[in-house]
Amino acid sequence: MWKKIFILIGILLALVYLVVAMTWFNREPSDIVCSGVELRLQSNAHHADFITQAGLKDLLEKGKLYPMGWRMDSVRCRDIEAYLMQNPFIKSAECYKTPAGHVCVEVTQRVPVLRVMGADGAQFYLDDKGGIIPHSGYAVHLPVVTGSVTKQNADSLLHELNRIIRHDSFWEDQIEQVHVTPAGELELVPRVGDHIVFLGSPEGVEAKLTRLKTFYKKALNRVGWNKYACINLEFGNQVICTKK
Repeated sequence: MWKKIFILIGILLALVYLVVAMTWFNREPSDIVCSGVELRLQSNAHHADFITQAGLKDLLEKGKLYPMGWRMDSVRCRDIEAYLMQNPFIKSAECYKTPAGHVCVEVTQRVPVLRVMGADGAQFYLDDKGGIIPHSGYAVHLPVVTGSVTKQNADSLLHELNRIIRHDSFWEDQIEQVHVTPAGELELVPRVGDHIVFLGSPEGVEAKLTRLKTFYKKALNRVGWNKYACINLEFGNQVICTKK
């Protein structure tokens, strides 16, 4: 009986010692100050960056969270991360301290895929997840969406097309403009070729664009890219062309 009690007391004392030791050794000396701030941005390979290193520094200074010269024990990494995640252009943020007295901030930006200029005057971007990114104040080189599109219907109308453009560099380069008709149908203005591509409803876009790519390779490369005024892919397994 007493043996079990002594064993239990010993275990409790060992746990208390471990907690105190971990707290003591992990505690930062109060006289160490931040001697360097490392700002790391994961840039977009194909698109202009919404945020630069200088812009990230300005953002932290505006929030009074730029830690250069601060005591290291007063730097709250979670506060810095939470503040940065409030920015609509930031996808993820991680902050940590180094033994050398530096604070590292790593930021991943959201990836814009389409720039939307709706008939109602709204301007915004759609990211690679279909999320809304506010208009940044400067033009990013992306396919432009015009017509009857709003923040409420953008993802439902453009979800599949958004995904295809994101993962297919051919369509990312070839599609210059997407127009949404009042009936919710899609028209494409290509960068190469003097024609309009009518997709019709936003359903089955991948199959339609597969047919169009095949038509480009087998027909337009032979007869010329400016022969037709309109290429209609609305109907299954058909490519209907209207000559100029």
